[in-house]
Amino acid sequence: MKIEKESQRFRFSEAPIWEWQRSYYEQKGLRAWEGSQVPQYITSNPFIATAYAEIIFAFLQDLAARGVQHETITIVELGAGAGRLAHHILYKLCALKELAGIELPAFRYVMTDLAMENVMGWREHPSMQAYISQGLLDFACFDAMQDKELNLVVSGMNIRQGDLQQPLLLIANYFFDSIPQELIYIGEGQVFECDLLVELPQDVITQEPAEVLEQMSLHYTYRAAPEYNSNSDPYSELIALYRAELEDSHILLPNAGLSCLERLGKLSLSGYMLITADKGDHRLDYWKYAEPPEFALHGSFSLSANYHAIQYVLEQQGAEAYFTAHHYKDLNIGMILMLENPISYVNTRLAYHRFVERFGPDDFFSLKEWSDSKVHQMELKQLLPFWRLGGYDAEFLMHAFPRFKYLLPDASDEEMSDLQSGIRQMWSAYYNMEHQAQLALITGQLFMEMFNYEDAKPFLEESLTATSNEHLTTHLYELAVCCYELELEQEALSYARRVVELDPNHQDAAALLQSLE
Repeated sequence: MKIEKESQRFRFSEAPIWEWQRSYYEQKGLRAWEGSQVPQYITSNPFIATAYAEIIFAFLQDLAARGVQHETITIVELGAGAGRLAHHILYKLCALKELAGIELPAFRYVMTDLAMENVMGWREHPSMQAYISQGLLDFACFDAMQDKELNLVVSGMNIRQGDLQQPLLLIANYFFDSIPQELIYIGEGQVFECDLLVELPQDVITQEPAEVLEQMSLHYTYRAAPEYNSNSDPYSELIALYRAELEDSHILLPNAGLSCLERLGKLSLSGYMLITADKGDHRLDYWKYAEPPEFALHGSFSLSANYHAIQYVLEQQGAEAYFTAHHYKDLNIGMILMLENPISYVNTRLAYHRFVERFGPDDFFSLKEWSDSKVHQMELKQLLPFWRLGGYDAEFLMHAFPRFKYLLPDASDEEMSDLQSGIRQMWSAYYNMEHQAQLALITGQLFMEMFNYEDAKPFLEESLTATSNEHLTTHLYELAVCCYELELEQEALSYARRVVELDPNHQDAAALLQSLE
C-alpha cells in the first residue's frame, strides 16, 4: 500500500524539526536520558567532569589572584540533561577545594533547561540535596532562543543584565548542535540559502515527536541569498571568508547559539568563559566540500556544531579560543575566554592544556571503547588502573563485573583492598539513575567474593526489591550466607526459609536451614 505524503518547504532554522525537538524534551523530561535514548555518557562521565572541575578550579585560582574573594562566581550549565555532569563536577570541585585548602571565591552552579519538568526533577533528586543545602547548586528554566535573564528556583534570585560583577562561567555540552541553526551553501563564490523540504505521512503529525522525526523525509532546495553579501549582516566577515575559501560546501551557521552567548554575556560586567563539547570542528578545512548535514536520530536529533564560526566570531570580538591541536574522534572540547586580557588567566590555560590538550575526555572515550571489547582479556593489574583513570566510573564496573568476579579468587590482599576502596569512592560520587539496583547487586556480590560480608549485606538488601523472580532465590541465598557469616542467625534463618519455599530443591539453602534450626 502506498503511503500518501505531504511536503512543505521551510527555511532551515524555521523548519518544524526544531519544534518537534523541543516538544520531545518537554514531554519526556528526564526520561529522555533513560535506556540510552539520548546519548549522555560521553559528556557526563567522571573523566570529563574531572577535566571540567580542574579547569573551573584553575579559573577560581586566577580570580583569587586578582583579589576576587567575596563575590560568588556563577557557573551556568546550558541544557544540563540528566544531571550527571553537574553532580560529578560539584563532587570533584568540592574535593579539589578541600584538598587544596586555599582561599577561593565562592561559587554557585546553576543547571538550566528549557523544560520545567527537568528543572524540578533535578530540584527533587536525592543526589542533589547536599549541594542544594550548602548553597552550591541552583536551577533555572532557560530558553536559549530568547531568554535574557536567569530566574533561580531555590534562592529566588533574578540575574539580569549587568548584575554580575565577576565573569560568568558557561558550560555547553551537546548544546550548539541541538538548537536551531542556519544552513547555507557556498558555490562559485556565491551564497545560497538551503531550504528544507520536509515530507511526512499524512497521519504522522498526531504521533509522538520521536515518531514524527523517525518518519520524516528531508530534502534540500537552494535559492540565491544576496543578503549574506551585505555588510549589514552581523557575520559579514565570516561569510566573506567562507566565500573566499570554500567551494561546494554546506555550512551550518550557529546564529542562535551566538545570540544566546551574547545575551548571557551581558549578565556580567566582566565577560565570560565558555567550556563546550560537541561533535563539530573548529578547522576551516573541515567545512570544505562539506555535504548536507546528516541528522543523528536518538529520540530527538543532533547535527554538527560549527565551532569554526563560533571561534572566528568570538575572536573578532576579542576572545581567546582554545581547541586541541590534534584532531578529535568523537567529541571536540573547546575553551573560550571572552574576558579582558584573557592571556593573563594562566592557571586556566594550563588546566586546559593538562586535562584536554595533553590527554582529554575524547582520548579517554576512545580508549574506553577499545577496553570495553578487551575486558575479558584484562588482569586486575590493568582493570584497576583503568577504572581509577576513569574516576571509578560505575558504568565500567558494571561492564567489567564478570571479569572482576572471575579474577578475585586469585587476587592479592592489596588488589582486593584497592577494589574495595574504589567501590567506596564510586558510591560516594554516584548519581542515582535507573541502574542503581543493578549496581548495588554487583557491589554486594563483589564484597561477598572478598569475604567482606558486612559491606555486602546492605547492597544486597538494596538490590533485592528490583530482583527478578528468575534470580530471586540466588540473591536470597546470598543474603542468608551474609547473615550467617555475620552471626545474624534470625535473619539468616528467615532468608534461608524463603529460599527453600521458592525452591525446595535448593540443597545449599536446605543445608544452611538445617544447621540453623
